[in-house]
Amino acid sequence: MHQSFPHLFSPLRIGAVELKNRVMFTGHATNLSTDGHPNEALVAYQRARAEGGAGLIVTQVSCIHANGWHSGLSLRIFDDSSIPHYRRVADAVHQFDCQLFGQLFHPGRETHTSEDGRLATSYAPSALPSDRFHVMPRAMSTTLVEEFVSAFGDGARRMREGGYDGVEIVGTQGYLIAQFLNPTANHRTDQYGGSLENRLRIVHEIISDIRRKAGDIVIGFRISGDEFDDQGLNAQEVVTACEGLTDALDYISVAGGTSATLGGAIHIVPPMAYEAGYLKSHSEAIKQRASCPVLLTGRINSPQVAEQIISSGQADACGMTRAMICDPQMADKASRGAADEIRACIGCNQACIGHFHKGYPISCIQHPETGRELRFGTLKPAASARRILVIGGGPAGMKAAAIAAERGHDVTLYEQAPRLGGQALLAQLLPGREEFGGIVTNLSREVEAAGVTVMTGTKVDAEFIAAQAPDVVVLATGALPYRPPLEGGDEAHVVDAWQVLKGEVNVGASVAVADWRCDWVGMGVAEKLARDGCSVRLYVTGHMAGENLPYYVRDQKIGELHKLGVQTIPMVKLFGADSDSVYFEHLTAGEAVIADNVDTLVLALGHTLVDNLSESLTNTGVEVHIIGDAASPRTAEEAVYEGLETATRL
Repeated sequence: MHQSFPHLFSPLRIGAVELKNRVMFTGHATNLSTDGHPNEALVAYQRARAEGGAGLIVTQVSCIHANGWHSGLSLRIFDDSSIPHYRRVADAVHQFDCQLFGQLFHPGRETHTSEDGRLATSYAPSALPSDRFHVMPRAMSTTLVEEFVSAFGDGARRMREGGYDGVEIVGTQGYLIAQFLNPTANHRTDQYGGSLENRLRIVHEIISDIRRKAGDIVIGFRISGDEFDDQGLNAQEVVTACEGLTDALDYISVAGGTSATLGGAIHIVPPMAYEAGYLKSHSEAIKQRASCPVLLTGRINSPQVAEQIISSGQADACGMTRAMICDPQMADKASRGAADEIRACIGCNQACIGHFHKGYPISCIQHPETGRELRFGTLKPAASARRILVIGGGPAGMKAAAIAAERGHDVTLYEQAPRLGGQALLAQLLPGREEFGGIVTNLSREVEAAGVTVMTGTKVDAEFIAAQAPDVVVLATGALPYRPPLEGGDEAHVVDAWQVLKGEVNVGASVAVADWRCDWVGMGVAEKLARDGCSVRLYVTGHMAGENLPYYVRDQKIGELHKLGVQTIPMVKLFGADSDSVYFEHLTAGEAVIADNVDTLVLALGHTLVDNLSESLTNTGVEVHIIGDAASPRTAEEAVYEGLETATRL
């Protein structure tokens, strides 16, 4: 038993299987599929987590019926042609003494689109709308309910034949089964509606059908401990429902939120604004009345948090999904006493659920190898060691330096500031974004472990580089705030977001924030100044504040701004200012929008690249690569990816 995490790394019996530890990689959207089947990229993705020490992997939702398509890259389990594809996942995972379960799923009214982009006919217990997707479903006939019950059993049988050890009925987050359990969504008058007994009937029938068709396969049930919505299942209703199901199940898996509303959906993948392990009281309440193991997921991003939850009896195992998206080796590192080496998830949501919502395969801004295991899964040593200078110690430069050194190159990293981190050091100063600083901690550790020589407080020019006689120079010199010409700007008090965050300027009582990028910066500065007591108006060039943020991050921040009284004006572009007014133009109406009585105008207008070296290195014989914001100002995701991709080619 591990000394630091004795409970997390103890075995756990669930039904007919025993987990070697209590680290669970829960079901989550990956967009790694081809024609609705697990593809080789998904096999490699799950293999990496099994090899990294997870005790249990639960693969993403698999649709059990053709009229229950969730999104264009969902998995399907509604015909036998899927079985060989699932078997490849099982064979890969089982090599590492890891158990494998799969999620059986129907979205009910929570549908996105059909496979070809049309709006699909959706089905639900009752013809009641979904506020989030603006869907009005068709009420299911009793015959169709019975057909769905059988489809769950058939899906379980196919997973069993595909080598899976268990199945998980998805009753979480406002999807079909949750809709049956929820009296505000289920107005049926047949045997599947009305009393709690009737509303639980579909789950009991599904369990019975699975037992009949799939034998002793493990059967779990996933449910939101609270849907965090006034029309959703509340915590007490969930406890009562679980009490009525526990004797028929092998385990209960607790998550949070609901897909049905914008506010409830935030808890599906809660961003860093939420405390680590914040759902533990919900799993504890269920566990106190359950006769089967209770598993918990939701912002459990470190083995320390998981150990505390399990040791205190609040759950029997912990889903550490984003933790292992960020560091596939998290469990192995913790179990062998190397917890300090773990690359901690920072809850940014940018490349995990953020990619899903954009229709792209899953990844991680800190670990771009995630979802790209087939390309980057094995780091190849360099053919010959070269002398490499990396100029700039932000995320791009740190990743490039670490990977190049790990491959065997002689790497020196130069940063003109006193410490590494670049813009991430500013990002962590935004309200609720403190955890973003973890990217600096994590990349700095990778740089040190790889043996990179780091020189901070060092300004580099072409002569300096020539004196070092490198083979390769990687320019990761970053960006600075963009300050365009502003009509009348000499009369106004104009500052930029960086100056505000650094405390370099005094800001008046009435503030206008001009936000061109529609990301963390404009929203974050508006929130900071509102919390400081300013009256704040946020003028955005997009359709809404935070338009370019991951949905759940954006929606949580919009709620915070609303509570703070920040007024948001969308679809406007800054064009002028004077001593007490700021002038915008509406992007489609073409009319002026004037902000009166403004003491300070804060600019959040994006960035302009810094590259004063590449031209001077032309024709010197030195190989030059430009990455991150020095190539074009974007985000930390592109910076870290380009550091990885460039370093693997050197």
